[in-house]
Amino acid sequence: MQIMKVDPRALKENPDRMRQSKSSPQADALMLATIKAVGIVQPPVVAPETDGGNGYIIDAGHRRVRLAIAAGLEEIEILVVDAANDNGAMRSMVENSVREALNPVDQWRGIERLVALGWTEEAIAVALALPVRQIRKLRLLANVLPAMLEQMALGDMPSEQQLRIIAAASQVDQKEVWKAHKPKKGDTAAWWPIAHALTKKRMYAKDASFDDDLAQAYGIEWVEDLFAPADQDGRYTTNVEGFLGAQHEWMTHNLPKRGAIVEVNSWGQPELPKKGSQVYGKPSKSDHTALYLDRDGKVQTVHYRMPEAAKPEGAVGDGSVTGGDDADAVATPKVRPDVTQKGHDMIGDFRTDALHDALGRAPIEDDMLMALMVLAFAGQNVRVDSGADGTFYGGKRFSRHVVGLFDEHGKLAFDQDTLRVAVRSVLIDVLSCRRGMSNSGMVARIAGEAIGADEFLPNMGSEDFLLCLSRQALEASCAEASVQPRPKVRETRTALVEHFATKHFVHPSARFAPPADELLDWIRAGADTGVIGATPQDEGESGAGDPSVDQPEHDTGDVVEGETEDADLPDHDVHDEDVDQRVAA
Repeated sequence: MQIMKVDPRALKENPDRMRQSKSSPQADALMLATIKAVGIVQPPVVAPETDGGNGYIIDAGHRRVRLAIAAGLEEIEILVVDAANDNGAMRSMVENSVREALNPVDQWRGIERLVALGWTEEAIAVALALPVRQIRKLRLLANVLPAMLEQMALGDMPSEQQLRIIAAASQVDQKEVWKAHKPKKGDTAAWWPIAHALTKKRMYAKDASFDDDLAQAYGIEWVEDLFAPADQDGRYTTNVEGFLGAQHEWMTHNLPKRGAIVEVNSWGQPELPKKGSQVYGKPSKSDHTALYLDRDGKVQTVHYRMPEAAKPEGAVGDGSVTGGDDADAVATPKVRPDVTQKGHDMIGDFRTDALHDALGRAPIEDDMLMALMVLAFAGQNVRVDSGADGTFYGGKRFSRHVVGLFDEHGKLAFDQDTLRVAVRSVLIDVLSCRRGMSNSGMVARIAGEAIGADEFLPNMGSEDFLLCLSRQALEASCAEASVQPRPKVRETRTALVEHFATKHFVHPSARFAPPADELLDWIRAGADTGVIGATPQDEGESGAGDPSVDQPEHDTGDVVEGETEDADLPDHDVHDEDVDQRVAA
């Protein structure tokens, strides 16, 4: 290695130089002024010719030599190095990368030249301190239309996602799309519509539930997506029909008990069977399971509950509501309540799961447990007959909790821990906040407040639940969370979902504590009738069963204690009042 002075005009350009894209006139003008003022600060790197000539080939510094000639310099210093076996390709690549980042097109050209000279992708990655994956990405530019490459070489690059789509398309498709979207001279290319026009639907292996045998049976061939994150399975296929067919066959062979495959609506939501209501909490053994494919082709699972069989209409003494003074009232326009019927269904599930979790794990004093046990049997979903007619609901259900309280001789013998477990288990079986015939009503909310079940409620800041809130309720939640409401309800909801992604949100209407006035009314009703939570119908005060009283055929209200908005929802046809709350002594 030595430094010597030569006429810049005697130096020869390297045909394998890395940077082939032209520099901007502004950058050239700035360097030319610098050379005229102080000369060349860093000598160009040259190597002797290897084909028998006695000249020098430029390895690095083509632009400096060109501008030195333009500046009229008769002589410049050069750094002479030994000739490399790759004609200086890697040396030029490294020097240019360090001096100023090469655009991806020049990088790709340099990499292809190195590969042609015998360099492996791994060796190039080590030399350039780049991930092997990045080298493979750049090599995808070999699939890009030359006319597009020229545009990219000007510094007008598409995003990585757009480049991936373009490189995956055929040359014929690229040529057609480029012809339609080619920019005018000096303008930038509209890469988004170009990529969009070349987009093909991709189904990813990470979303597949089926195995390789089904993939082969449906003619699915996986292609590696080199632009996907390195820690993810980036394989995909454009065989959409085959992918969906394999997913559907997998669902058919893996249907759970009480399961069904359902379609989705135009919003991508599952179409549940008629009268089926989705379960948002923990499913019970009697609930059904639905499998469906979402818009990405992934298998999704939801649970739903079918209504219990209704009692025959007109039955006397069954506790059903058959009277009403305003049956002929003129219908008034309905105002959307703050929380929809579906929202209250979700709240009922959330409350019940939280109540059961609290009953299973929260610290509860023994006297409180006993009080709750008594309270639980006053719930409107509990029916205990005297047994005189052979009817007894609950005996078999609760007997499994009693078994542990007996010794091998059939004598009651238990410790406090065994008793606590049994009492908690019975309470879990009895108390419920779910809408419908299993709802315990006010007593479940009192119990939940007493044991702090609010702490067990889930994060309700989800898209599913927030869709159930009115604009006013959403804006009230914004005020509580210090989130600025947006002009559109959808935007406000999205902002809340993002805000609550890392926070815990419980809507005020879901908390267990009942309104004070409703609780007092409930207590007074019990004091007046001698039965906790009893209604006048239980005592025969409304004339139920009396043929002299004019009564409608059925009651369409599904009113949950403490949630008066439900009275504005006439669609629901489940009769909570159909459940007899009689407790026989």
